[in-house]
Amino acid sequence: MTLTIMMAMSGMAQNSYIVKTKSAKKSATEKKADTNTSGESEEEEATATDFISQNFKYQSLCNWKEGMKFMVIPEKYDLVVNTFCDASNGKEVSSGKLMYKIMIYKNHTETPEGFARINFTCQDDGKAYYYQIPRGSFDDYCYGKMGVPTLAYLGDVDIARSLLMGKTLYTRATLYREDTEYHGDGYAEVKVPANEEVKVVAIGVGTRKFPVKIIVADKNGKEFYQNVAMSKTNCGMRDDEFIMDNKKFTFYGSFELADENVATSKEYASYIGQTYYTRYRTTMTNEQGKKVTVMRLSTFTIKAIQAQNGTIYRKLTLKSLKTGEVFYKDVCFEHDDNVAGDIDGHREDYFNYLFIKGAADMKGFPPNHVTAIQQGRVIKGMSKKAVKMAKGSPDRVAKDRNGREDWIYASEGVIVKFDKNGKVM
Repeated sequence: MTLTIMMAMSGMAQNSYIVKTKSAKKSATEKKADTNTSGESEEEEATATDFISQNFKYQSLCNWKEGMKFMVIPEKYDLVVNTFCDASNGKEVSSGKLMYKIMIYKNHTETPEGFARINFTCQDDGKAYYYQIPRGSFDDYCYGKMGVPTLAYLGDVDIARSLLMGKTLYTRATLYREDTEYHGDGYAEVKVPANEEVKVVAIGVGTRKFPVKIIVADKNGKEFYQNVAMSKTNCGMRDDEFIMDNKKFTFYGSFELADENVATSKEYASYIGQTYYTRYRTTMTNEQGKKVTVMRLSTFTIKAIQAQNGTIYRKLTLKSLKTGEVFYKDVCFEHDDNVAGDIDGHREDYFNYLFIKGAADMKGFPPNHVTAIQQGRVIKGMSKKAVKMAKGSPDRVAKDRNGREDWIYASEGVIVKFDKNGKVM
């Protein structure tokens, strides 16, 4: 280990922004980090309709104000390509040497040669440093999302501490992390059930992209964490990059505020524990976070209903009656033509269109009939009960003198013919 890295690790032990789960292995006795650092913004209740937008304002580089605090959190690339220069001599400074140091934004200037610089004072050593913009003017640079490499915005951490410490949350993701190293960034992924009640036990700095490290403990005291983006100030990522695997690195991708969840649970308590089946084929999210297709007439038990960030949508936690697998589906209980999406002419995200109370009873049907029913198809040999499950009730029934029936589905232009034994011909 190099001298600069060792020095950084030593400074880390004294830094209240560095927090670890109980699983981290200590190589020496260290002073416990104080996680009660006061925030710089007004303390507000964490039960706002939109907790993030009301409390964590995006600060564009163009509008940074003197005194904004950041921490140097280099990634591997940053340890090779230096970010800062010493203002006293213009020489580059190793990112490893500045690791975990707090930089306070001062201003931006341009040199006589036309180079734009973003200036900082280091809280830890009192020295002045600057980041020189690679090309172009400050105005050209600041409108992008690039920001200043290595810097994690501590304003979000301070606000999160003032609003979330000791609060009860519910898990939204299923994969979280626990620290494996006290003097490093080693971690192991841990699987956690969705909708698990947890308590915030520590908040510190994460990474530049996801600067707020939220450590929570479950009812058994097991600690795990997620690094999340709050305001996205200087994170270097566009909003459209917070999708797929990165979604869990947003606050609402990993956590639910308890007050929102409790209110929703009370409102929809009559649905919890009830059995419903799907009227149409639809997409849901499985426990691994993958979108999957769920066939019509699939039966589920509703395990939980959660609020969705101040919108009319609610997140269903559904357990398959057939396989025991858990799935998630966003639906609205209020019918709104402007927000509900079409599927086969129906409103697929409106609960009462998609779900029917009860279990879809397909006992006694041959396997190929079950598959056809779930696909909404009619095949030879089906009974009238099977056809009704596959297509619904006919618009009209025509009978001949021998008792044979034709079921007419006028809207689809389909006629299903039955033999005298009531089987599809």
